[in-house]
Amino acid sequence: MQTSLNKNKQITDKEQLLEYFHSGCKPMSQWRIGTEHEKFAFNTKTLKPLSYEGQNGASGIRDLLLGLAENGWKPVVENQNIIALINPDNSSITLEPGGQVELSGAPLKNVHQTCGEVNGHLEEVKKVADRLGVGFIGLGYQPKWSIEDAEWMPKQRYKIMSEYMPKKGSLGHHMMLATCTVQVNLDFSSEAHMTQMFRVALALQPLATALWANSPFSKGKRNHFLSYRSHIWTDTDPDRCGIMPFVFDDNFGFESYIDYMLDVPMYFVHRNEKYINSAGQSFRDFIKGELPAMPGEMPTIKDWEDHLTTAFPEVRLKRFIEMRGSDGGSSRNLCALPAFWVGLLYDHEALKQSLSIIDDWSYEEVSRMRDMVPVSALDTPFREGTLKDLAKSILEISEQGLKRRKNLDEKGRDETVFLKSLKAIAETGITPAQEILEKYSGEWGHNIDRIFEEYSY
Repeated sequence: MQTSLNKNKQITDKEQLLEYFHSGCKPMSQWRIGTEHEKFAFNTKTLKPLSYEGQNGASGIRDLLLGLAENGWKPVVENQNIIALINPDNSSITLEPGGQVELSGAPLKNVHQTCGEVNGHLEEVKKVADRLGVGFIGLGYQPKWSIEDAEWMPKQRYKIMSEYMPKKGSLGHHMMLATCTVQVNLDFSSEAHMTQMFRVALALQPLATALWANSPFSKGKRNHFLSYRSHIWTDTDPDRCGIMPFVFDDNFGFESYIDYMLDVPMYFVHRNEKYINSAGQSFRDFIKGELPAMPGEMPTIKDWEDHLTTAFPEVRLKRFIEMRGSDGGSSRNLCALPAFWVGLLYDHEALKQSLSIIDDWSYEEVSRMRDMVPVSALDTPFREGTLKDLAKSILEISEQGLKRRKNLDEKGRDETVFLKSLKAIAETGITPAQEILEKYSGEWGHNIDRIFEEYSY
């Protein structure tokens, strides 16, 4: 059973980090689904990204957050700036560096509930946004404007990250300012169960990237990618991104991931409402009381949790597992993501079947798929066929897993209803990106502004 933590407790050895991950184990009766998604907010007249304060009489991100706070959300303030909103159900609305608005959903029991939460949230923010002349669109990458058109949000941690990232890769600022994703967070019952789930999730992440590919434009033109967002992660920071080879080792478990995170360079330490720059320094030194940014100080459990958020692999471990490989998109596809992964990972037989499929896959093979998918999506070669062929078989496993869960809505439908859009993509091979590209080259006459008209929430 998942236990509560004293987040102020000091960390003095690796054993406490093992205990941290073990404390996340939960019996099946307590498994939940957490869905997160990001979206671009834009001025409906100029189509430009919102600044924080607003410009020339137009509304900004602050106005949007204040409007939502009137609906009962509790503001989170940093340096007198409202930077987030929280709800008693553990959901929150937060800001990505370029003003992308994120819903981090509450932990819910089934996909019907999480999809209801997504749609309820979109309806709520749209009501507030309509009054302000603000729109929202879900894509993997900002389609029209350059990163110079985006304004950095006033969050201390983003300043530290923005200064460090260019030292490690050329596309870090693009990731921060101009990308949106959808992800799902799932529980595990034991270390062995986590290992199985993590391996399947990481091996199949390129397939998820292909199915959700939805970022074929940048600076108002085709960029020759189907998931430019996914490509951006390949040149952000090799120390903290990508496919982790040790996951395919026989001895993979909590300790392997701890060793990986201890080697991921730090960004910051949060103390007394301030972010202390420790970029490039070692959490191993922190545990020894030898962190250059804070000599003699020891880390706490909260410091470890903060550090876990600064690694960006395709699948990430906390006290739950995060699937992170998909572009943002339509509300339909936002609901499809939790259905896809819940069907594969929360049903024993589906997980067993998935493991048998990926059992002989190597790190090199998965890594090669991951590198090709941003350009070719479902047309990516895979063994004797393509990812389109793999998608059909994996979706069948997910569908059967959802059927066995027998979670029905008020109309008597089970959770497989949320896979319909994915099955159509797998059958035709036409991803969301390719659907948009066809319109762009046809009826839109290469006018990128039409994407804001037809694909806004």
